[in-house]
Amino acid sequence: MEFAWKSRSIGVDPMHKLFLLALLAFAQTSLFAQNAAGTWQGTLKAGGRELRIAFKITRVDDETLKAQLFSLDQGGQSIPVSSVKQNGSAITMKIDAIGGGFEGTMNKEATALTGTWTQGPSPLPLALARATPETAWTIPEPTPPPKPMDPKSNPTFEVATIKPSRPDAQGRMFRLQGSQVVTHNTSFNNLISFAYDMHERQIVGGAPWMDADKYDITGKPDVPGQPNLTQMKIMMRKLLTERFQLKFHRDKKELSVYTIVIPPKTTHKLTPSQSSGSTPGLMFPRLGMLPARNATTAEFAQVMQGAVFDRPVVDKTGLEGRFDFTLNWTPDEFQFASLGGVRPGQIRDDGTPNIFKAFQEQLGLKLEATKAPADVLVIDRSEKPSDN
Repeated sequence: MEFAWKSRSIGVDPMHKLFLLALLAFAQTSLFAQNAAGTWQGTLKAGGRELRIAFKITRVDDETLKAQLFSLDQGGQSIPVSSVKQNGSAITMKIDAIGGGFEGTMNKEATALTGTWTQGPSPLPLALARATPETAWTIPEPTPPPKPMDPKSNPTFEVATIKPSRPDAQGRMFRLQGSQVVTHNTSFNNLISFAYDMHERQIVGGAPWMDADKYDITGKPDVPGQPNLTQMKIMMRKLLTERFQLKFHRDKKELSVYTIVIPPKTTHKLTPSQSSGSTPGLMFPRLGMLPARNATTAEFAQVMQGAVFDRPVVDKTGLEGRFDFTLNWTPDEFQFASLGGVRPGQIRDDGTPNIFKAFQEQLGLKLEATKAPADVLVIDRSEKPSDN
């Protein structure tokens, strides 16, 4: 029987051959997919440092994997992996939250993944080994989410420290650190823009120091709990009045602006957020990438006008609610001026579209350049901040 099967197999139907090959490939892929689940760990050598990296890969169903990333020497907090794709022994993971990714190949024993880490202009080698109970590194337990501040509260900074930024400080940042509001390398004009949802072109008058001097601020609210974005702005407005002696009046002025709209006969591609909180995640892991989480389109427009564009951005989508989405584009030399600009060689030419095309392809929205009457703040009085 064995000889007869071998003899007849020489003339087997080509369709049967294709079926057998497909069946074999499916079996191999399924085997690798089953074996991919687990914890993989390795050391990434980056910028003169050695960082212990761990991926936890779990299986959702027969065809879907999901994963979490842990950088154990940078706090060990869980970072969601945006996508895990597998083709046989090849595994590709994208981590939009930090603008990173991993591509590797699993060995036949499913004990090692050899590949490259990408985050920035140059890929780095990264070898991962499957962790066993004896070799696994300790992954910290997740920190419980902070208790939110009562949304009806009208908070003030109980204590606020204002210090000059280092002369060599790069970029700027507004963030929450627990319940504290923290800014890094922010000018007086930056603070006004944040507190009043204004682009710096909408600030009229004032002294040169308002843009030149930079400050690091740490403020503790006088109400318990983590403030939402609106409450952060309320506290910043009070700080500007009390510590910078800000006084202004409002006016109108025709300005060049960008508007965000939904094109006719188009459905947007934003995913409704499942988060129960009211604080958005809008941080740039690198220039040209914004993984937005739990954000309204108005908050998205405010971040784009504050960090990316040289003019105000107006949300005209009419969309309500909070969304998750990722915008990935190739910035030009006119963008990110507020963060130091785009330096030569800083952006990889990987075929990522420009900002206008990315809005349409990735978000289902349209970014339009136009002129429109816009609110402006006319500065009547300002002083350098009082001592702490």
